[in-house]
Amino acid sequence: MQPVAKGNNMTKPWMENYPENVAHEIDLSRYDSLLDLFHKTTTQYDQQTAYSNFGTELTFKQVDELSRNFAAYLQNKLAIAKGERVALMCPNTLCFPIAMWGIIRIGAVQVNVNPLYTARELTHQLNDAQVDTIIIFSQSSKMLADVLDQTQVKNVITINLDDLVDKGLPCAPLDERLTNTIKFTDALTQGEQLELTAPAITHSDLLFLQYTGGTTGLSKGAMLSHGNLISNILQYQEFTKKHIDHGNDIVITAIPMYHIFALMANTLAYFCFGAKNVLVTNPRDMESFVEIWKNTRATTFTGVNTLFNGLLHTPGFDQVDFSALKVCVGGGAAVQQAVADKWQEVTGARLYEGYGLSETSPVLTLNFGNSDQSQYISGIGVPMPNTDISIRDDNGNIVADGESGELCAKGPQVMQGYWNNPTATAECMTADGYFKTGDVAMLDDDGFFHIVDRKKDMINVSGFNVYPNEIEAEVAKMPGVLESACIGVPDERTGEAVKLFVVKAEKNITEEDIIAHCRQSLTAYKIPKHVIFIDEIPKSTVGKLLRRELR
Repeated sequence: MQPVAKGNNMTKPWMENYPENVAHEIDLSRYDSLLDLFHKTTTQYDQQTAYSNFGTELTFKQVDELSRNFAAYLQNKLAIAKGERVALMCPNTLCFPIAMWGIIRIGAVQVNVNPLYTARELTHQLNDAQVDTIIIFSQSSKMLADVLDQTQVKNVITINLDDLVDKGLPCAPLDERLTNTIKFTDALTQGEQLELTAPAITHSDLLFLQYTGGTTGLSKGAMLSHGNLISNILQYQEFTKKHIDHGNDIVITAIPMYHIFALMANTLAYFCFGAKNVLVTNPRDMESFVEIWKNTRATTFTGVNTLFNGLLHTPGFDQVDFSALKVCVGGGAAVQQAVADKWQEVTGARLYEGYGLSETSPVLTLNFGNSDQSQYISGIGVPMPNTDISIRDDNGNIVADGESGELCAKGPQVMQGYWNNPTATAECMTADGYFKTGDVAMLDDDGFFHIVDRKKDMINVSGFNVYPNEIEAEVAKMPGVLESACIGVPDERTGEAVKLFVVKAEKNITEEDIIAHCRQSLTAYKIPKHVIFIDEIPKSTVGKLLRRELR
């Protein structure tokens, strides 16, 4: 399908900013299911490396064979049928994609579980998703053992750090309270001898339950279908095609694969592009991460703002050979301009920004600059192909261009709804079928979208709205600041006041220095009333600032 002629739809001014030769609408029906795309990929690139971890590589053919064996085990030994939920609780190891593709091959639904969950979070998610089979990293076994009797889990498959790597890596002991477990590698061995019956799968079949962060209460499972993920893979491919070298790219995967950004972009999309995924198991160990990068001729990197910033402040990172690096995409949280500028200075590669949510598979918009990508323009960019965005006020009315309101989106990547929660599903949709993101955004005069902030994070100072992202971005420009987080606190005079938590990069920086800096670029009501120095900003496992933990 050819690109839509520019300027033909004045209700969508962003079309003027589409990258050259990128279609506004694309055919999303070319694959029957994600499994159809998988088979075509593994056949085309069979002898090339698909995933690498701790120096051990798996070819696309091996991924095909091993996932077939695992699927056969699940189907025959555990009698898991199409549509049943299987939990996967594992960091970035070679076992993750094998388990994932195995689950997909029997038509089951993967429930992505954070290995660092608390007991409350784990119990809720397993029960809400009605999970009776879990594949779990041995290091997380104590947490499962603590709550097992509060769930309906019957089958436990365990993964060790050294599984499929065979480098003698240290493995955490399995909690002795877990009995009748099976090792992942034993399941593969057993499955090799078993037949596999491939179910019929269509776009409408459920693929993942992707649980939201639960910042406003109990987390909800976003129902993502095969059609949702195929759409987002093909949308991403169309938008970024100038930067994709099919069969030759090397992408570093440091964001956890259970997170929707890495799950779609790295684990699925770049896999389907024939790229080699270099898996980083513990990205928090920045020094080891830098060593991995030094040994990787990476062409592509995806991350979040805190990850980019952390690498920039890690000794030795500026000595990495970045000559092959051509595209870096930030998501999960706003990319700060100061970080993006420093990243380009050190690596020579521009840091592009994407925007989306678990509920949207996740990418809704990408920002690759102006139409010929010669000029950087701030913000989250323009909607993906086949995607429409409208900015609405609290009454659901579309606001004028340049005014802020809630970003609402419609497209084939938007979820089917929340699992077993019709009330929450209804609440998040407009009457005309747009998903309400909960993010405050605006469309500028040039046709680019900008996130102002999350509704729930907004601070009200004497009737004026203050958005934490704006203050944090300004403070990030100070040489003596490593990172910061901003919240609202009660104030007798103004209702709320701005409280800023700061991690120092230079020990001599003071509260007065920060306030003086803010006065230069922020109006009076936005200036922090309180500045607190701390050693570390609390973050989620994917690097999002957890402002709620500072309140």
